[in-house]
Amino acid sequence: MIDSETGREVSARLSKIEGQIKGVRRMVEEGRYCVDILHQISAIQAALNRVAQRAMKRHLESCVAEAFQSKDKRERGKKVEELMEMFSRFGK
Repeated sequence: MIDSETGREVSARLSKIEGQIKGVRRMVEEGRYCVDILHQISAIQAALNRVAQRAMKRHLESCVAEAFQSKDKRERGKKVEELMEMFSRFGK
């Protein structure tokens, strides 16, 4: 679970990203230079990656840590599978 502090941080970052996306939409509608639009899209992707990294950090610090402290082999296995999927998805 995302705690309230992390939730506020992630929410603030997502609000900024939302503003960036609206800016890119305006750029497209105005027929701005393609490379300028691509630079903004790259910045948005980087910002989303930072949000994902923050959420992953929180997951490791809380959910994964709790599963490994519980000594429940099934729960540890489940968390390992989740992590493998996340690393595969975000490791690109």
